[in-house]
Amino acid sequence: MYDFSIVGGGIVGLSAGMALTKQYPGSKIIVIEKEEDLAHHQTGHNSGVIHSGIYYKPGSFKARFAREGSKAMVHFCKEHGIKYDVCGKVIVATERKELPLLEHLYERGLQNQLDVMKIVPEELREIEPHVKGVGAIRVPSTGIVDYKGVSRTFARIIEEGGGEIHLGTKVENIAEEKESVSLETTRGTIKARFLINCAGLHSDRVAKMADLNTGMKIVPFRGEYYELTAEKRHLVKHLIYPVPNPDFPFLGVHFTRMINGDVHAGPNAVLAFKREGYTKKDINVKELLEVLTYPGFWKMAMPNMKEGLKEYVRSFSKQAFLNSLQQLIPELTEKDIVPTHAGVRAQAIKYDGSMVDDFAIFSGERSLHVCNAPSPAATASIQIGNAIVEQIAKRFELNGKLA
Repeated sequence: MYDFSIVGGGIVGLSAGMALTKQYPGSKIIVIEKEEDLAHHQTGHNSGVIHSGIYYKPGSFKARFAREGSKAMVHFCKEHGIKYDVCGKVIVATERKELPLLEHLYERGLQNQLDVMKIVPEELREIEPHVKGVGAIRVPSTGIVDYKGVSRTFARIIEEGGGEIHLGTKVENIAEEKESVSLETTRGTIKARFLINCAGLHSDRVAKMADLNTGMKIVPFRGEYYELTAEKRHLVKHLIYPVPNPDFPFLGVHFTRMINGDVHAGPNAVLAFKREGYTKKDINVKELLEVLTYPGFWKMAMPNMKEGLKEYVRSFSKQAFLNSLQQLIPELTEKDIVPTHAGVRAQAIKYDGSMVDDFAIFSGERSLHVCNAPSPAATASIQIGNAIVEQIAKRFELNGKLA
């Protein structure tokens, strides 16, 4: 029997495994991942940004864990020789009507104890000569990193501590018993004293297998990107974001310099027709019907219908996507951008239609379920892993051993 079983080999599950390895040396840990490689889904398809935490509600887990997690991530990368760059970013108001929203964002940055500064157009041009704006905020602590590389290092630490990582192993059923949890998988039964669910896009399903009612459902949103051609990468020096629309729950298309030198532009946000639907052709009828028959989805979608339709126009029209990018960098032309990868965001939506806007962890008798961990979860992953271990220690530690 294992002491801890972790479902999900993304960056959050691996961080939890690393934290357990350090907190309980010698314990038997197993990480179960249904794919044949680690960090295959949200972790492997994200933008690689080390977020500062400026956007998030003061006092929330997202705000605190992003602020603390960005520092922890940089320290971890230094310690383990992982390439990263704290390049900073600018959040740009392209019209005067956005200036009050920019001011509100600046105040939120101060409330979240971040080093943020307001800059005028002349200062913006010194930082980003090709960006058009009437005002901006500079956030120096934002950075970029390869989160797949970070995940591989987390995995190595788990294995060096005696833990096991089983790939190609899908959980099909869960039974919580008095002193253990049994997981029926495609490769046999696994028993552990405690279960940690970090299944990302399928976290609500895993929780349901354990007879836990979370009051929410994961709805997948695809974010599509373009990238700048090699000849136009010089147009972006750092990270460039628009002022987010307060009436829409996503950040808007922006420019991200990747750790390999590429520059990605995006994403939009459209409903994916499959939980792992990275292209327009990826459709799973059963999963799509689950969303379309879920009342919470329609309660969320109807007030956002106008903005949502704009997202779909951007999805099918390169020119419409370019128009959004030109708000920030006017000199871009259609030939300067080419399609690249897409990611899928696992967004939890409650039955009443409200989007869960903070990390959400639920407890079973012998389990913890991380059921909402979209961005900035990668940035915050070390803190989330530590928080999971703290919860386990509070609930079950007895004379240094799990009860």
